[in-house]
Amino acid sequence: MTHSDVLNEVYKEALEKTAKDDYGTDLDNSTKNNIIYLVSRSEQNKGLITVLITLVTHKIISPAQDIRYHQAQLPNGFAGRTIDQQYITPFMKMVRFPAMAESGWLTRSLEQPHPYDFDYPGKIKPEDVKNAFLTIIDKIQNGGVPPRNVLEYMFRLLIKQRDSMQIDLAKPHSLSIASIVKVLEKHFTYHYSCAGASRLPTLAVYAAYECMMGQVARYDGKVLCPLESHNSADSQSGRIGDIDVNNVNGTAFEGVEIKHEIQITKQMVKDAYEKFKIYNTDRYYLLTTANMDSADWSAIDSEINRVAQIHGCQVIVNGVYTTLKYYLRLVKDPAEFIDRYVELLKKDETIKFQHKEAWNDIISGNI
Repeated sequence: MTHSDVLNEVYKEALEKTAKDDYGTDLDNSTKNNIIYLVSRSEQNKGLITVLITLVTHKIISPAQDIRYHQAQLPNGFAGRTIDQQYITPFMKMVRFPAMAESGWLTRSLEQPHPYDFDYPGKIKPEDVKNAFLTIIDKIQNGGVPPRNVLEYMFRLLIKQRDSMQIDLAKPHSLSIASIVKVLEKHFTYHYSCAGASRLPTLAVYAAYECMMGQVARYDGKVLCPLESHNSADSQSGRIGDIDVNNVNGTAFEGVEIKHEIQITKQMVKDAYEKFKIYNTDRYYLLTTANMDSADWSAIDSEINRVAQIHGCQVIVNGVYTTLKYYLRLVKDPAEFIDRYVELLKKDETIKFQHKEAWNDIISGNI
């Protein structure tokens, strides 16, 4: 196993836990609090956080190595800077964690040829940072603290910190409807290393509804319900879809359920009916970003007709992109849609830093 293998495996584990808002740990309180403190200062102390990740990663690779001896010239030492330059700093840049240009060991206070023990003479500032750094190393080396647990907890906190960062999002106002839909498709289908991409089509369709509510006669006197949490169950929230439009009296008028890269089936139409059957719902949309060419349309249409006969609701199965093209033709200015989509990207809790960064890269032509 290489250092890259460890970094990528632990990062994947950390992503899965942060997606569930899991920030618990079995680490002792001293180690936990020292990690929290150092991550909170990771922008100011990039070199130190890089060195610490290098040491912890190498301890996972070589359990017998005393990681305090971070230079090959030290007794039984190892070349920490070489490992950092080859594996750690490139990884930190790739996942957008605070990173040095080349190596944490280029920081004068960290490059001294002395072991990282409590007698280390390097002038790491402030003193609390130095103490936290050396204490974590001592706990791993002498206190039996598992290095993998330390690395995984650090990564979770770094992911949370990164994803909470606000960045200016591009708002292009001269795109044609066709160009907007192409940009959205790229944004939805980009290969993210974090969870949350399935939320993007819902935000786009919701942004289109926000535009239509004041411009399309069908929605005069209707109420667009606020978006629910991505993890809310419709049965628990009382909603009939991912997007709900209600009558003024609060009864369901129109619902939209959105699937990302999942084909619509006859069973999904049946499940949708169970959600809205007690309401006088006028329309229900089942939309997907998946290619529906191979769908069982005969079975789907049969179920749609059955629902229409026993309830009267018009169930519409369609593609997200086709639907967005149609909706955008109904609004006066597609630029308003872009503004609303970007605002949803900014405030939706499911959306991570990587989704926002990808949006800017797509708009600028880098993706």
